Amino acid sequence: MRALAVSGESRSGHSGWRKPVLWTLYALLALAQAWWAGEWAAQREKRLQVDAIHRTLEVQALGLRGTVARYKHIPFVTAQHPDIQALLKAPRDLALVAKVNRYLQQTSQRVGSNALYLMDANGQTLAASNWQQADSFVGQNYGFRPYFKDALAGRDGFFYAIGNNTQVPGMFISAPVRVGKSPTGARPLGVLVIKVSLGDIEDAWRRTQDPVYLADAWGVIFLGSITDWQYKATQPLSATALAWIRGNRQYGDRLDFEPPAWQQLRVQGEASYETRALLDGRAQQFLSLEEELPEFRWKLVVMTDLAPVHWARWIGQALTLLLALVLWLVLKLAQQRERRFGELRRHREELEQRVLARTAELQEAHAFRKAMGDSLVVGMRARDLQGRIIYANPALCEITGYSAAELVGQLPPYPYWHPDDMEKHWQDNAAVLSGAPMRGFESRIRHRDGHDVTTMIYSAALIDGSGQHSGWMSSVLDISEQKRAEEQQRLQAASMQRTSRLATLGELASTLAHELGQPLMALVSFAGSARAFAERDQREALLETLGDIRTQAQRAADIVGRIRGFVRLQTSGFEACTVNAVVANVLALLRPEIGQQQARVVTQLDEHLPVIQADRLLLEQVLLNLLLNALQAMQGQPAASKLVQLDTGMQDGMVFIRVTDSGPGIATEALAQLFEPFFTTKAEGLGLGLNICRTTVEAHRGRLSAENGEPVGAVFTVFLPPAS
Repeated sequence: MRALAVSGESRSGHSGWRKPVLWTLYALLALAQAWWAGEWAAQREKRLQVDAIHRTLEVQALGLRGTVARYKHIPFVTAQHPDIQALLKAPRDLALVAKVNRYLQQTSQRVGSNALYLMDANGQTLAASNWQQADSFVGQNYGFRPYFKDALAGRDGFFYAIGNNTQVPGMFISAPVRVGKSPTGARPLGVLVIKVSLGDIEDAWRRTQDPVYLADAWGVIFLGSITDWQYKATQPLSATALAWIRGNRQYGDRLDFEPPAWQQLRVQGEASYETRALLDGRAQQFLSLEEELPEFRWKLVVMTDLAPVHWARWIGQALTLLLALVLWLVLKLAQQRERRFGELRRHREELEQRVLARTAELQEAHAFRKAMGDSLVVGMRARDLQGRIIYANPALCEITGYSAAELVGQLPPYPYWHPDDMEKHWQDNAAVLSGAPMRGFESRIRHRDGHDVTTMIYSAALIDGSGQHSGWMSSVLDISEQKRAEEQQRLQAASMQRTSRLATLGELASTLAHELGQPLMALVSFAGSARAFAERDQREALLETLGDIRTQAQRAADIVGRIRGFVRLQTSGFEACTVNAVVANVLALLRPEIGQQQARVVTQLDEHLPVIQADRLLLEQVLLNLLLNALQAMQGQPAASKLVQLDTGMQDGMVFIRVTDSGPGIATEALAQLFEPFFTTKAEGLGLGLNICRTTVEAHRGRLSAENGEPVGAVFTVFLPPAS
């Protein structure tokens, strides 16, 4: 028993010290892993930075070479101009000097250089593009410049320096000027030089965040994005270098080239190096990379902030430590997971039941909406904001002849658009998609089998569950049968109007026959007289009789013309006319009937009435019916009391025609039914005359009223709107 106790105490002691040791080892391993991960992330970020600097170096070097290449040929080409060569032969020819000055000025402006100038073999400037400026190069001697010496030796010269006269830095490119067919080895008679500013490149560099600079062969920074580094030496200058710079006055009067405020840390075998600099009073670290430009004897250096590398190291370490912490938490939580597993499983089962129930509800709701849409006899079409069809119910498919699979996904133009109405379809579609208010519009479409379908379309915004506008829902009604019924009704109305005209003409037949009989009998009589006058050779009497024959024939033709116009099948349609002209035509047509009835018609016509838009023939039929009704209402009365008053004028902004008779008036019980179809007080009437009259007037956007006169008679008034 004692041995067992000792053994148990031994195991407990081992477990007591083993757990802290294991956690200590885990912590040390996590720290080592964090250090390694940080270094790996830093090196990876550094490689990425180096690659980015390489690309920047390539771009900047390409830009510099491109700038030089753009201007390199200018001196050589300009040197071939005959006036340039002539001036070297006659440098004192003032007219030639002025001519060359202007030529160089025009060429410099055209190529965009700072200056373009010509020097003789002694370095004296004979002509320059800036000859008009106060700091002109004309008369200056630049024989000490390397680019002059190189060109005079027969080579192309290249030199970057501060201008000796203007104090403006620039790139000087020179070429020898050989006159005529001088041999290649012969000493040139002059040198042509172009000066180009690199200010645009420097400005572009200064707009970048990362430092960029150019250093010459001696290590002097002459161009860069950091102003404080300008004309600083990246390495100690030897006495030879200082003498060369001062002798050629490369950087003006500067005699001291101190190093920049930086420290460069290079690692053997690595192209990139670290630069620690003090900029704007703040210490910064940069990753630097340089590229030699041997053709210019320059060195291009591009830097980038080293902070991302430090951040990558810190983030790598932090993430590794965080991962170690997460792993520790996972291990700690694994124990709790076992205890909570049963509870989580129960919650999961409850959640699954809820999801199944919710899915069933959604399926039921979807099925309900689909059944509702499928059961509609009205076509339903849903579109997104771009006009793409996203839903089409069976009714729409039946109206168009296309299946839902063929319609869903279609963008305008839709396959059922009518080819003859494409412009209207596009306009209606644009109006709906723009959100313009449209209560409904008529649209003709082409069924898949080829027949036309007339539809009425109503559209409304489609709002999704979050309240956002997601498209448009349209209802499409097939109104083809309605349109055909309306057309049939219109044809029937026209037929009824013509029937009414024929019936009216039948009532006038006997009077019209009598009216036509008079001119016809007169024609027979005048024809006999004309024959007698012709046999007697009575020329004047014959001519007078022939004139009478023409008058009676014209009278008969007018009567026939009015009758033909009144009974023709089609009218001339709406046109501008005056009511007084309509009254005159109707009175001319009724003149025989009025005479036969021994009635009097008194007119009071307003001569200043506005023009109306009306179908003249239909309006004449209305007035003719009203006048015939007035004449018929006075039958059986003495001739002295048969009076019809016909007035025209303006009332409440409307033009009116008023017909007043002296008959017995209208019975009170008949006034309410007077304009109903087939209602009549005449023994042989059809009951259509006044109904057609009212329909015709309303088609003209007017109204027809009836009332009893004072003290006797009936009053019918036609109100018509004036033309807008």
